Amino acid sequence: MRIGILGLGRIGAFHAETLSGLDAVDSLVVTDPFAEAAKAAADRFGAEVVDSPEALLAAGVDGIVVAAATDAHPALILAGVEAGIPVFCEKPVAKTMSEGVEVLKAVQGKGVPIQIGYNRRFDTGFVNARAAVQSGELGKLHTVRSTTLDPAPPPAAYIAASGGIFRDCSVHDFDIIRWVTGREVTEVYAVGGNRGADYIKEAGDADTTGAILTLDDGTIAVVSNSRHNARGYDVRMEIHGFTDSIAVGLEDKLPLRSVEPGVTFPAGTPHDFFMDRFTAAYRAELTAFTEVVAGTRPSPCTIEDALEAGWIADACTLSLHEHRPVTIEEVRQG
Repeated sequence: MRIGILGLGRIGAFHAETLSGLDAVDSLVVTDPFAEAAKAAADRFGAEVVDSPEALLAAGVDGIVVAAATDAHPALILAGVEAGIPVFCEKPVAKTMSEGVEVLKAVQGKGVPIQIGYNRRFDTGFVNARAAVQSGELGKLHTVRSTTLDPAPPPAAYIAASGGIFRDCSVHDFDIIRWVTGREVTEVYAVGGNRGADYIKEAGDADTTGAILTLDDGTIAVVSNSRHNARGYDVRMEIHGFTDSIAVGLEDKLPLRSVEPGVTFPAGTPHDFFMDRFTAAYRAELTAFTEVVAGTRPSPCTIEDALEAGWIADACTLSLHEHRPVTIEEVRQG
């Protein structure tokens, strides 16, 4: 099949590399406002370069991958749907939840599949965790812990446009908690601090946060995030039930150092970047998209899924700013 890529920044170029290695993909068509980025992809992957999204949609593509800036996501999703072309779009659907809801309304009933990029759903550890929950082998759940710690913060310009740590970083934890447990979040309480880069505080954001999520069956989920984790990129989950407990991410590249006597775990070089930690998951995610394009599977992460994670992020943002518990229903109703 022939896949179009809109946006060739860090993640777009990474997707181009991944797609070029998939058996199902015969050719790539790319576009980016920065001509040099498009040319670099063409030179590296043998992609065809076009000068606009309109030209890309008219280039006979079977599916499109939207990796452009967040502000462009709604228009590009809608353009793909109007052209009848399946869409893969990096999260978020839109910069704000109200825009995201409008996108959902606009595409409903069109019959064009849309997949939103939440790669943890394709990581083997998280897949196995979900299977363990679904099988009942853990018994009734009582506690979930989810962690995302970045080795260093993004640049100031990125932070200023990110929508805040809950919408940019924690949202991955929110999505994977919903997906692994099969439950919805009903209420949150969030706290945050600024002990690192001054520009994060100046942007009105926190660099380290914690959130308590109450799920609809009474399970408690604890989410921990930080922009400053010098040892590496730390993504983990613990799921505790009345019968058994399991963990995702307890492997030799875990960026954590034990000080227990005689303990050598973890023994490997710590993960230092999200692309390192999730290389296989990204490949599985885009492989899934080729199956969506081929019509052999439904979207594994819909706009509705992405919006549910976004409501949790908005609730946590409000909770942090107002120092109080916030229900999901409160933010959903606006």
